[in-house]
Amino acid sequence: MPGFSLRLPEELESRLDEEARREGVARSDVARAAIAEFLERRERARYLAAFVSEARAAYLDPKIRKEALALAEEALPLDNEGLGIAESRGHYRAGPPGGVRRKKR
Repeated sequence: MPGFSLRLPEELESRLDEEARREGVARSDVARAAIAEFLERRERARYLAAFVSEARAAYLDPKIRKEALALAEEALPLDNEGLGIAESRGHYRAGPPGGVRRKKR
């Protein structure tokens, strides 16, 4: 595996040392994981930005917008039917976001 050298400010190096100590791993393991996570976030952000850009462009095209609205209207009864089936089988119970329910007093 190729390597590279990196200079860090003292404060950042201390934090890296502390994290590696807490996890019981080498500093390079912490740095590798941090770089991988950073790159994944950046790639995801670029993908989502491109997706939003395409969606906005499509929304501004009257023909595409009309088609999308027609598809949404066509799918709504199917979504409602699927939800009804799931509710009747006990697979889904409507509640607040996150699924947290409070007991009635």
